[in-house]
Amino acid sequence: MSRIPLPYNPKVMDLFRNPKNLGKMDDATVVAVAGNPACGDMITFYLKISDQQVIERATFESYGCAANIATSSIVTEMIKGLTLETAWNDITWKKVTEEIGGLPSVKFHCGVLAVGALKRAIRKYFEEKGGGAPSWLPADLTFEEKQALEEEELAQRLSKRLKPEAET
Repeated sequence: MSRIPLPYNPKVMDLFRNPKNLGKMDDATVVAVAGNPACGDMITFYLKISDQQVIERATFESYGCAANIATSSIVTEMIKGLTLETAWNDITWKKVTEEIGGLPSVKFHCGVLAVGALKRAIRKYFEEKGGGAPSWLPADLTFEEKQALEEEELAQRLSKRLKPEAET
């Protein structure tokens, strides 16, 4: 069976080959992970957040396909200098997909995953900070957060199932 390469546009390929803000951030204020065991994509987002709740720096680590790396890279560019509230409200997987010039429909989940990692990081920031969540942060998880969380839980269940087999 032959595999046909996906029709990625030049911007996606450039961000894949030359990702922006790639790497671990040792002084990150918050770190969040999102993953998709179905396709093997994993993203870790690192955010440096000021006392005024502005995203000063954003970096990422990724294990995944070209679309995963490109969407993670563009999200880190899109959020720099934004307040947490603006990033939460304005960054959507559709805007991320538009910003990189589109994705094949089978790769839309990469944009969802990148935004899910961002929203998980923002939510985690307020959980770790204490004092309660701001009024603009919904109590219920967003679509993107649910996707990232469901995929992470599936990965944990699968790894637990595989452990006993590996130990025998």
